[in-house]
Amino acid sequence: MGKFLSYLRTTSFRNNLLAAILTVVVLLMAAFFSLRYYTKHGQGLNVPSVKGLNFVQAVDKLKELGLRYEVDSVYIMDSPPGMVIDQDPDANTFVKDNRTVYLTINTALAPNAKFPDVEFKSLREAQALIESFGLKLGDTTYKPDPARDVVLEASFGGQSIKAGETLPKGSRIDLILGDGQGNEEVEIPTLIGLTRDEAIFALRSGSNLNLGVVSYEGYVTDSATAVVIRQDPYATDSLIKVKIGTPVNITLSNN
Repeated sequence: MGKFLSYLRTTSFRNNLLAAILTVVVLLMAAFFSLRYYTKHGQGLNVPSVKGLNFVQAVDKLKELGLRYEVDSVYIMDSPPGMVIDQDPDANTFVKDNRTVYLTINTALAPNAKFPDVEFKSLREAQALIESFGLKLGDTTYKPDPARDVVLEASFGGQSIKAGETLPKGSRIDLILGDGQGNEEVEIPTLIGLTRDEAIFALRSGSNLNLGVVSYEGYVTDSATAVVIRQDPYATDSLIKVKIGTPVNITLSNN
């Protein structure tokens, strides 16, 4: 033990210790600077904003900065085909050279979607179902039925559609709903002598009836001032009431 303590006091030990410390420091410095060089610490660039650009413009912008890219696609009905919808990393993110930027492009072709079963569902339920399948709610019209705001029929492009049929995503679906009035009957109003607009107002506001076929008799110089000279159905002793929603045909004339 005494010899070991004596050795610790010698110049040889101190020189060896100093050399070992210097060696460790040199190795650590070499590792640190080589790692900085390898990872290019502090060197890089900000990702440019390419959202809203078309695909070609976005790619040119990334290539100018030495960035790579990969592409995915979605379909958004109201956006132009080929436009960049999203990017990852986001704009102004600091990245290394040669980093891959992931682009989401709006495709020109709409994928198909199956039409859900909305028959006899409420308007709110039907709308939620339609939108969950990537479709949109179009126009809503009503016809007499005891169930109020319940889907009686769905159509696309004027054609009736059923559950399971395939449609392009983003298609607008029109619905026919029940008005909650069912088979109630109303008195037939007298339209003789009224203009077309006055007849429509009388049918809809007072009786919940619809305007049917409009025809003209004789030479009509001004359709706005032409008046109803005949209507079908017309109130008689044997026919006083019709069902709500019944169409009434009228004939107009300036004479």
